[in-house]
Amino acid sequence: MVSRRDFFKEAGVVALSAGVVSRAGAASLPEAAFASSAATTPPPLPPNGRPFNPVVTLNGWSLPWRMNKGVKEFHLVAEPVVRELAPGMKANLWGYNGQSPGPTIEVVEGDRVRIFVTNRLNEATSVHWHGQRLPNGMDGVSGLTQPPIAPGKTFVYEFEARRAGTFMYHPHSDEMVQLAMGMMGFWVTHPKDPKFMRVDRDFVFLLNNFDIEPGSATPKVNTMLDFNLFGFNSRVFPGIDSMHVRQGDRVRVRVGNLTMTNHPIHMHGHEFMVTGTDGGWTPPLSRWPEVTVDIGVGQMRAIEFDANEPGDWSFHCHKSHHTMNAMGHQVPTMIGVDHRGIAEKINQLVPDYMVMGEKGMADMAEMEMPLPDNTLPMMSGQGPFGSVAMGGMFTIMKVRKEQKPGDYSNPGWYQQPPGTRAWEWTGSLPEPVKNHSAGGQAMPSEGKAMEGELNVRKPSGHEGHH
Repeated sequence: MVSRRDFFKEAGVVALSAGVVSRAGAASLPEAAFASSAATTPPPLPPNGRPFNPVVTLNGWSLPWRMNKGVKEFHLVAEPVVRELAPGMKANLWGYNGQSPGPTIEVVEGDRVRIFVTNRLNEATSVHWHGQRLPNGMDGVSGLTQPPIAPGKTFVYEFEARRAGTFMYHPHSDEMVQLAMGMMGFWVTHPKDPKFMRVDRDFVFLLNNFDIEPGSATPKVNTMLDFNLFGFNSRVFPGIDSMHVRQGDRVRVRVGNLTMTNHPIHMHGHEFMVTGTDGGWTPPLSRWPEVTVDIGVGQMRAIEFDANEPGDWSFHCHKSHHTMNAMGHQVPTMIGVDHRGIAEKINQLVPDYMVMGEKGMADMAEMEMPLPDNTLPMMSGQGPFGSVAMGGMFTIMKVRKEQKPGDYSNPGWYQQPPGTRAWEWTGSLPEPVKNHSAGGQAMPSEGKAMEGELNVRKPSGHEGHH
């Protein structure tokens, strides 16, 4: 359970040189808040500083701060963490303040911000503030703009949040390994005017990919493309929380991509506008309606829509293999192959052998097949009408008329009005029209020989008519 007020400080863990403290203008470290729960934690209104409308981090939380002589101070702790990807599977990751991704940092345009970063990893790290305008020495690239943060050391970053928008933070030190292990977080700089582009619900999350062998818990950091787990904020369906909104709400969803590939994010039931990128807000005249937005590597997109259509609407990556969990690779296609006889023979040697994919892969969501420890089914999740047969980057947007403003609780499954659900046809079916042509051509031959003149080029270069 995340506590934003009663968070604790572990004394004596960090040594900070007097020179660093003096340059930062800070007398002591701010308290470091930690979280272990994977539940979505709606943040309270800011307790001090300038007002803003807080975001809701899907399956995450926002980092508390303290005010020190007009400066907003945060404390990030880079450390190994154990993240529950979904019930039944935990992963050994690296992250911040007890979780991967780390907590969301929220500030206001024009705020002076000071971030203490403590390194509890066994190797050096740094933090790059992705998309921010700041002094070069605060950009967080090890060896180029700063020395690396050695294990056990704390560095201080300080700059002004110069423009409102949607950003990320992540290491720029051994980046391939540290990103593959889950080190990343979200940053939101709110506009000075709380009424500017105000929305009723503002959700944020990062996209993740991991390669974790079935039965293991640590990602393979050298994988380039062939990942087997894809998630929103290091959660995979059915472990991803749904997003709950009130019918008529203006909704914003901010998505950042620090994976190794692009992700076309698709929403059912509504069209939306792309209103922001990591470069800023898109001018109103440049926006157009969409139902899918492709988010490239290192990019962020903010989409907005009016939640006018009640129901339970899918929200997912449209790359089909990104909506299934581990064990999806190296499974042979057996569609249409009746191998019951073979299965019986194999069962004499391997009693747990099961037919996989004979009628397609969806039936695997129904199987109670044995799995290695700490491994998720390829597809699972139960809806009101049976198995959803999904995994990975998939969740649900629940739009309800009766949802109260500011209420993020789960309203349960949507009760569809009578006559608005697809139904089974039980009447007679017409005989299919069949083409009896031997070749199945759209314009079959009538048996006449083709007549015409054939022009042949001889090897000598001379031409003749035949």
